[in-house]
Amino acid sequence: MSRSWCTALPAGIRLALQISANAKQSGPIEILDDVLKLRLQAPALEGRANEALIRYLADLLKLPKAAIRITHGLSNKRKLIEIAAPHLTVDDVTNAFFPTDK
Repeated sequence: MSRSWCTALPAGIRLALQISANAKQSGPIEILDDVLKLRLQAPALEGRANEALIRYLADLLKLPKAAIRITHGLSNKRKLIEIAAPHLTVDDVTNAFFPTDK
């Protein structure tokens, strides 16, 4: 599985996402063209999808919402997210989105 959608930064992680709003439930769809396609159970109106995205990522990664910032694509379905969590690794994020039963 390619991980170019998730890269390590000196102080955390950067995610390249493509959002599909108004879904029945939130969760990953697939990795395509170096982005993780993610569905969100929120409308793409008045920043609600962006708020839902931050809340979803914070819950998924067990981080405070303040650690997650949308750096590019506030009004676009393609977004770059920076997560300020030096302890977080690319493997941690990948396993959070795509858990493997061991």
